[in-house]
Amino acid sequence: MHMPSHVLAEMEFDMGKTLGFISLKGGVGKTTISAAVATHLANTYHKKILVVDANFSAPNLGLHMDIVSPQKTIHDVLNGEAISSAIHLQYGVDVIPGNFLNNKELNPMLLKDRIGHIKNDYDFVILDSSPSLNEEMLATIIASDHIFAVSTPDYPTLSCTIRAAQLAKQRHRPIEGIIVNQSRGSYDINVEEIQESTGIPVVAKIKYDDVQHMALHERVPAPLFAGKTPMTNEIDRFCRAILGLPERRSWFGSLFNKDAKLEVVNRALMAKSFYKSVFS
Repeated sequence: MHMPSHVLAEMEFDMGKTLGFISLKGGVGKTTISAAVATHLANTYHKKILVVDANFSAPNLGLHMDIVSPQKTIHDVLNGEAISSAIHLQYGVDVIPGNFLNNKELNPMLLKDRIGHIKNDYDFVILDSSPSLNEEMLATIIASDHIFAVSTPDYPTLSCTIRAAQLAKQRHRPIEGIIVNQSRGSYDINVEEIQESTGIPVVAKIKYDDVQHMALHERVPAPLFAGKTPMTNEIDRFCRAILGLPERRSWFGSLFNKDAKLEVVNRALMAKSFYKSVFS
């Protein structure tokens, strides 16, 4: 049965889905995108969102969300504290930040179990992974239902993305899609080559935008800081896809248009997949 998109947007999704955002290289904007997706889903689509800093060695999600000196963090949770004690409400989102001064040993592989205790209280749990091929990234891969790799469109980062894809596949958690960030135009690897090299669909392409840096400076996620910009519009398109919603432009027209951008077609397919996972 087909449901109008405005009905879908207002429904409570009994999903409890965990989305992992990973990269194998720092500086690609992974945490910026994690924070943007979390706050956009919460404030525009009224979803209940938990975002967790899963970069245990060098956490910085709190800085993006203006939580500078949290009393309890994901480090405390992994060391036995109640997960509820580490949740901070900020910008309409529940946030579990990290402690960048942590010097205690911890077991990253406990992440899935700890999140599992409250996962079904949320529409989505978003994990902002470590940008290193280590146990921390593996913990995010294992804890996630859907994994998205954030990559800039250059050869060094693409090679790292291929390695991350191999790790995820080995753990039977294939990467759902690639979000290409900081696209600058003529010197980029094109979307088709990225997809062909990785075997992973590109589901968003975000142009380079000073808004990302300005928002971080103000410690406000980009959709709340800047409103509608090319960057936040692409975040919206991505969010609609994971909600199983069509794009605001003509979705069916895009599918059958020979000039449709590859990422538009991929999002349409992803939206259909997410729609089925919720309503099947």
